[in-house]
Amino acid sequence: MGSRFPSHQLSNGLYVSGRPEQPKEKAPVMSSAAMPYTGGDLKRSGELGKMFDLHRKSGPLGNQPSRNTSFGGAASNSGPVSNAAGRSNYSGSISSAVPGTGGSSRTKSNSGSLNKHGEPTKRLSGPQLGGVTPMARQNSGPLPPVLPTTGLITSGPITLGQMNSSGAQRKVSGPLDPSVSMKMRTASFAHNPAVTNLNAEDGYSIKGSIPTAIMWLVALLFVVGFVAGGFILAAIHNPILLIVVVVIFGFVAALITWNICWGTKGVTGFVSRYPDADLRTAKDGEYVKVTGVVTCGNLPLESSFQRVPRCVYTSTCLYEYRGWDSKAANTTHHRFTWGLRSMERHAVDFYISDFQSGLRALVRTGFGARVTPYVDESVVIDINPDNKDMSPEFLRWLRGRNLSSDDRIMRLKEGYIKEGSTVSVMGVVQRNENVLMVVAPAEPISTGCQWAKCMLPTSLDGLVLRCEDTSDMDVIPV
Repeated sequence: MGSRFPSHQLSNGLYVSGRPEQPKEKAPVMSSAAMPYTGGDLKRSGELGKMFDLHRKSGPLGNQPSRNTSFGGAASNSGPVSNAAGRSNYSGSISSAVPGTGGSSRTKSNSGSLNKHGEPTKRLSGPQLGGVTPMARQNSGPLPPVLPTTGLITSGPITLGQMNSSGAQRKVSGPLDPSVSMKMRTASFAHNPAVTNLNAEDGYSIKGSIPTAIMWLVALLFVVGFVAGGFILAAIHNPILLIVVVVIFGFVAALITWNICWGTKGVTGFVSRYPDADLRTAKDGEYVKVTGVVTCGNLPLESSFQRVPRCVYTSTCLYEYRGWDSKAANTTHHRFTWGLRSMERHAVDFYISDFQSGLRALVRTGFGARVTPYVDESVVIDINPDNKDMSPEFLRWLRGRNLSSDDRIMRLKEGYIKEGSTVSVMGVVQRNENVLMVVAPAEPISTGCQWAKCMLPTSLDGLVLRCEDTSDMDVIPV
């Protein structure tokens, strides 16, 4: 009979209310069956051959022997597939059940390919090369750094910086700021105890030639002479005393002016005329002059502006001309003259090979020794407001020393003693066992009066270095 409430009958015959449930689709059940031995033939491999994307040809693959390998009653795999050419890497799970001897079946899940012996190969990260044995291990990630075969022992970690393909540290290319390198090099010379920093503007000074007491005494005598000559001229109208005082004063002023202008040449002439000594017969403590070829010691220098390598003495001086409204280069700079604004002079120990005896002596000009250099300097560059932008190297040199480059008339001079140059050295011989040295004397040496050239006596303090301009001179290769 009919009812407005729906009902349906179950499989056991009972009637229940409600509509019958819709049948649900069952999930497919994966069943594994034992795979027959195919011997590597694609026609009998079925889906297994499709998974490995083998070429459609029959017969064994890779000339490998056909063998049935079982893992202790576990699944047997069909054909060797690890050395097949042209296959893609496949990672999956292949399950096969083979009935065992005792009536039980076991399953084994293999991930990846099998080698020629039927054993699972190790999974290696990265590209695999043909011909590599399965026992060769390959690691992923960057290779360990390789030490350079230089034999040097260095400190610090070796993994700093970028690495190249061989694992060694890669040299980072790119320009280094020249001003930074100049500051570092200047600071290293200034703070190195083996380098002597020379602050004297010139090796010759009129104040060193005439004692201060004598200068004040002569000035006082001239004042008295002028006063007396003027009084006599006014009293008895006799100008003889005043004329004598004026003549003497003019002679003294001319002599001083001559020595100020030509004093340096007078000293260099004295050094040139001084006889060379033979180091074989020189006694210990004797003041000698040695002339020979220079060889660098443990610490060679480099010139500041021209970057001349392997020097034993360098000098770079910047001069400025002061006009009427120009700025002064220093506190003692007078108008319409050249004044020193910056100076860098350094000296280190070096060796000299004597021309007379052929012996080699160590000249101790480093470690703060007293040195009086007479080295000719050449003008490197002249700068005025019109051409100051034409030399970027000079502007970088100024920036490296925190010097302004405004509208000034500047002149840069540079001198150096390069390895292989011929140099004259004046100092005291010192013998220490088998080492022959030339050191600074304990007291300054006077040149004496040179009457023929109207030169006043000059004191030479410390070691005297004399070298002509080597910018255009061929040095002797050492």
